[in-house]
Parts: sequence; C-alpha cells; structure tokens
Amino acid sequence: MSALAATQGRKAPVDHNHCITVNGKHVHMDPPKTDAPAATDHHHGHGGQDHHGHGHGAAVATAAPGAQYTCPMHPEIRSDKPGACPICGMALEPVMPAAEPEDNTELREMSVRFWVSAALSLPLLLVAMGDMLPGSPVSSLLPHGWRMRLELALALPVATWGAWPFYVRGVRSLRGFHLNMFTLIALGVSVAFGYSLVAAIFPGLFPPAFAGHGGEVAVYFEAAAVITTLVLLGQVLELRARSRTGSAIRKLMNLAPATAVRVNQAGDEEIPLAHVHVGDTLRVRPGTKVPVDGRVLEGTSSIDESMVTGEPMPVQKQAGDRVIGSTVNATGSFTMRAEQVGGDTLLARIVNMVAQAQRSRAPIQKLADQVSGWFVPVVILIALVTFGVWAHLGPEPSLTYALVNAVAVLIIACPCALGLATPISIMVATGRGANLGVLFRNAEAIERMRQVDTLVVDKTGTLTEGKPRLVTVQPLGIEQTGLLSLLAGLEQGSEHPLARAIVEGAADKGASPAPVSDFASHTGRGVTARSGTTTIALGNAALMQQLSADVSPLAARADELRAAGQTVMFAAVDGRLAGIVGVADPVKASTPAAIQALHQAGLHIVMLTGDNATTARAVASGLGIDEVVAGVLPDQKAARIKQLQAAGRVVAMAGDGVNDAPALAQADVGIAMGTGTDVAMESAHVTLVKGDLRGIVAARELSQATLRNIKQNLFFAFIYNALGVPLAAGLLYPAFGLLLSPMIAAAAMSLSSVSVITNALRLNRSRLNSGA
Repeated sequence: MSALAATQGRKAPVDHNHCITVNGKHVHMDPPKTDAPAATDHHHGHGGQDHHGHGHGAAVATAAPGAQYTCPMHPEIRSDKPGACPICGMALEPVMPAAEPEDNTELREMSVRFWVSAALSLPLLLVAMGDMLPGSPVSSLLPHGWRMRLELALALPVATWGAWPFYVRGVRSLRGFHLNMFTLIALGVSVAFGYSLVAAIFPGLFPPAFAGHGGEVAVYFEAAAVITTLVLLGQVLELRARSRTGSAIRKLMNLAPATAVRVNQAGDEEIPLAHVHVGDTLRVRPGTKVPVDGRVLEGTSSIDESMVTGEPMPVQKQAGDRVIGSTVNATGSFTMRAEQVGGDTLLARIVNMVAQAQRSRAPIQKLADQVSGWFVPVVILIALVTFGVWAHLGPEPSLTYALVNAVAVLIIACPCALGLATPISIMVATGRGANLGVLFRNAEAIERMRQVDTLVVDKTGTLTEGKPRLVTVQPLGIEQTGLLSLLAGLEQGSEHPLARAIVEGAADKGASPAPVSDFASHTGRGVTARSGTTTIALGNAALMQQLSADVSPLAARADELRAAGQTVMFAAVDGRLAGIVGVADPVKASTPAAIQALHQAGLHIVMLTGDNATTARAVASGLGIDEVVAGVLPDQKAARIKQLQAAGRVVAMAGDGVNDAPALAQADVGIAMGTGTDVAMESAHVTLVKGDLRGIVAARELSQATLRNIKQNLFFAFIYNALGVPLAAGLLYPAFGLLLSPMIAAAAMSLSSVSVITNALRLNRSRLNSGA
C-alpha cells in the first residue's frame, strides 16, 4: 500500500448482510452468487465495469477493509462490498481505486473463454460446413450420427461455459427491461443451441418438412458456437483496452514519500507518513520530498513545484512561505510545520478529483445496444406472430410447425457479427491512430473525439518545449563569446534549470566554460564568482544594485524581454554591467501550424496555465489562442473545464504534467503529451506520442471516420439476417414449400462477418490529416 493510501485509510464496519445505501436509505442486496458453472466471473474493482451499462456474471470478490463501492451510472449507490448495482445491474467499482495493481481476473477469464471457444469452434465450423466443398468430404468420412455427436461435443462447452457471462447479462437485462446487445446474444445462442440439442437427440419430434433426405433434422451448433466466440473476442478487445483504468490513481498515490522526519526534543525521528499530525515540526533535507502541506519555520531552499504549477523553474522558499506535500526540495534544508495531512493535502485532493472525474464519466451506451434495444422486441414480436399464424393456419402438426418456425426466426435474427461490429472498427482505428502517433486508450475516446468543439491546452510542455533555453544574449562592452564563457563557468556547477539553460546555450554558441573560484550564492538575488582576477555576477537588479552596477542602459530592453515572456538576468564583470541574458521556454516548432489547423477545424482554444499572466499572454498572443486563464492550480483547471461543460461544450484537454491530471480526467477527452509525465498519460484518454498538437486534428478526423464505419458495420451485421427472417417465418412456404435451411442461415452469418471485417479494414485507407 502506498503512503498516501495509508494516510487516507478509514475504517468502516463490515455489513455481513450486504446492505447498500441509495439516497440515504438502506437497501438489502443478496450476497454475490458462487454457483456459476466451471469458472466464475470475478469482478474486482474497475475490472468489473460493464460499459454496456449492465452487470456481468456472478461476482466473487473480497472487499478491502473500509472500501466503498459505487455504480458509475448511479453514483447515489454506496456499498461496502463489491457486487451488482440494484438499479441497472452494472458491476460496482471502488470509490477510490486501491494503491495495489488492478486485478485483471475478468480479462484473464474472458481470454480463457475466448481461446477455448475458438479452439472448439474452428473444427466445428469445418465439420458443419465441410460438405459445401465438392465431393461432400465430411459426409464421406463421418456417418450422419457420428457427425451430429461430434458437433454436439464441440459446441456443448462453448454454448454453455463459454457463453455463460452472456446468459447472466441477458437475464439481468430482461429483469430490468434494459434490453441491449447481450439480450439478443443470450436469446440467439440459447435458442440455436437448445433447438439443435433437441433436434440431435429427438429428431422424431420434428415434422417431415424439417427433415433432410436421410431423415435427419438440420442443426445450428456451429451458429451458436461462432456467435459466442465472436462476441467473446469483442469483449476481450474491450476489456484489454480499459484494463489500466486505475493506473493514474496509483501513480499519483505513489508520488507521496513513505516517511517524514519529525523534530522532537530528543532529536530527529523518521516516522511513517501516516503518523504525521497537524502541528508537527518536520525537517526536510536536500533532495527529498516535502512530506505534507505546511509552512517553513526556519531555513531557505528552492523547491521544484512542477507537480502543482507545471513550471520547471524551482521556487525560492523562506520562513513563512507555504510548501506543498510531495514537491521536491532541491538545495537547502529547512524545518516546517505540518498544516494539512492525510486526505487534506493538495496531492490527496488531486487524487480525489481524478477519481471523482473518472467515476462521473458515465459509460456511453454503445450503438449496438441502442440498435438491439428496438431490434429485440421486434424480433420477439415477429416470432410470436409466426407462432400464432402457424398454429392456426399451418398444416398438421400445426403446433410443432409453429414452435419450430418461431425458433427459426429467433435463430436467423441473431446477428452473428454484432459482437464484432464495434470492436473490429475500434481495433483497426486504434492501429491506424498508432501509425499517426495517436494512441487511443479506449473505444469511448474514439467515439467522443469527433464531438469535441473546445480544446483546453496547458502551456508548458504542451504548447512549449517544457524546458528553459537561452534565447537572448545582449552583451554591453564585451564580446558575446567572452561573456557566455564567463557565465557558463559561473553556472556549470548548478543544477538549477536556468543555470543549465545558460551552460547549454553557451555550448551551442561555441563558448567553453571559463574556470572559476570563490563561488557564492546570494539567496533571492543571484550568484557571483571569480575567474582569475575577474569578478563575475549574474542575477537580478537587486544584485546589481548591491554591486553598484548601473542597469539603466539595458533596463528598457529587459522590460521588453519580460513582456515577451522571458526570464531576464543582468550580468556584471568587475562591477560594471556587461549585458543581459534572457531565458524562456520556447514554443514548439509544430505548435503554430497545429493551432492554425485546430482553428480551421472549428475548435475554440483556451490556454489554462499555472504560469504568470504576463508570460501566458505573450505566448497566447503569438499563437492566436482565443482565451487565456493564468496562475491556476490543478483543482482550478478542473473547475474551469466543468464550467465549459456546463455551458454545453464538449471539451478536450491537452496537458503533460501531474498538475494537469484532474483536468485530463474531467475533460470529455483528455489528451496527454507523450513527452510528459506518466501520471498525465494514465489520466488521459488519448496520448500524442510525439507531443505534437497536430495529432488532435488527425484524431478528430479518425474518430469521425470510425463512427461512420461502426454504423456501416451494424448495417452489415443485421441486413443479411433480417433478409432471412421472412424465410424463417415461412412466408415462402405456401407458394414454394420453402422453410429456413442451415445453408441459408450459415451463408447469412458468414456474409455478415466477412462484410463487417472487410468494411472495418477500409479505415486503414481513409484519408486523414497525418501531421502528427
């Protein structure tokens, strides 16, 4: 368990009767069932989430002490145990994901079901369809009775154990009348297998019209098995795409230090972070993390607060200044008073904001579910009408004809390729995106990206390179190379980002560091040293005043550079002003073209940054950004995105730092720079591998193409089967004596699957903006 998780832990009473809370009222829930056949469906935490809005199979999970679970679709639900939502049947997920790695039991078990089902379905398909080849090779090798037994043996595990999760979901959907894809799949597979089982064991029950030349009745074992296998493949692809949902939370939790150093009368004592209390005096040594939020009591230091602000420049701290837990102390040592601990620290609040934002993102109802919602009742109605018409008007035995034809309607109506229609398009789109340098985390990101009309961008590391560089050198009365050589010698021993920028910039301009001695750091002002007999100084105007160096010749130029967003330092040699240097985080070379392309695509662009307003406005004006909000903390970024969403905008957020994590999770689509932090990438839904914003244009176009492709796939998944329904209902029987045959059913299912796969592959050839 991470240190932060330990500090946030709260004990909760364990309710053995498994009660949940709905809007403040206690509701009894049955404990999770454990009598599922063969392998049960385990649903731990987020892995049990059903993005179709309905629960999975029987859940067998152990609650962590004090854990609370909720439903993503119905956040008013609260439970102290894993289980299913009493409203929609969806698997409950933890309010706060655990610090330990996520349990992917469901993905592993669904993968096993898929591979076993595929291994059995392939030979079953060959046996069932083999006689379509010239010479009927299967019938020549296997007598009909043995062939039927072999098909039954191969289909039995697939249609029972393999399809079990779909039966459970189908039954749950019927209980709440939330009809979806699994209603149709469960109905089709169970009816096809049940019909075939009866036909194989009791063929004499069927009328002569359903018998072949040898008296055998046609069976649909391969249809039941292939449907199950294809839907299992779709589930595995989807589960694999969302198996890392809690990674951002765990990475954030692990940012907190495990221990703190408490100052007692007897001396310093190292204690676990969870034992720190408000009012404790803590010592923070160089190179360590600040343990909790508080104020400096004694000492000075510079602290890397990029976790909060996103800015690479360390911030000087002295007595009375606020410090933030989990930020990195760079140089000095100081003591501090703990003021916010445990769940009250800024890091804990960031973790909670990310978790809350992820929970509030209710899964989008899949298009396949929407289609199934009306298709299922229509098919059942046609089956009932078929039964009624055949029972009253059909030949004897009319009830048998009625039952068999009604079942045939249900069999042919179940689209074999439905479970593959969305996942195969998502899989192809994901691969196409990867080739463009755009990594989609899940199907929802691809679906939502096309609707984005507002892009919120961080400045540092997103619009800019995220690393200070020496951009201006203006010497006064000294050669530029000579000045840079002295300054590089002065700064070469420092790890400060500004110092590194000067040393690297001098090297780029061919200046070698001069040897220096007597180095001295002047807190809040700058640094001085000697190079031979020459004294060197670099710092702000206060340091120049201390050295009696007149800055007026370059003061106006310095103000001009600051207005352009540069950090300006004065240089003095032997007590006289020798020039100014400007350090800035330069805009990425690709950013201007990216902003232009995003504007052309109709997006409203907002900059949200923790940097100061002057620098932010300087960068924004040069790029033509529509709106600027500067000096914001992580929670304020997320709040601003909520405001935009409340105004009806579909918001994408592009960022690269820990401070962007709550905003990335809150946005409709979070976009992380591949050059940024792991926490940002885990919080986001899309990653731009090269950190190039032009990838957003390509991602949006790919999203639009993918949704069109999914709609086309659903058409192909349904059309062939829908055309077979009149034949199954017996409309052609009075005129031609034709009823549904397995050949027609198999052809419809094969054509729909081939059409879906072929159509999805067309995404690889769609024209996109490949500027990423």
